Amino acid sequence: MALEAYASPNPDKVHIDVLTKARESCYRARDAFYACLEKESDKKPTEIASVGLLYPVQCKQCRTEFVKQCRSSWVKHFDRQYCQNKRVQRLLDDKESRRGV
Repeated sequence: MALEAYASPNPDKVHIDVLTKARESCYRARDAFYACLEKESDKKPTEIASVGLLYPVQCKQCRTEFVKQCRSSWVKHFDRQYCQNKRVQRLLDDKESRRGV
């Protein structure tokens, strides 16, 4: 994690611009990782992330950058959110196939 982005010589002063830049870099790393997951979805997932998320080895570099740029609680949150969205999408897709349309 990029701790230096959150560090401040004066702990009483809040640096909004630094926090904004850190958040934006986290979002970019997150988006790159999940884009890689979607792109490489046909590959066998061999790597294990938090909350049981599996991903292919081709996305390992993106995952490393994601973990480095974001707070660990954010990484877990985004992983849970991604898994939940995929689960809901699978259920919706399965329901559509059962309709017989």
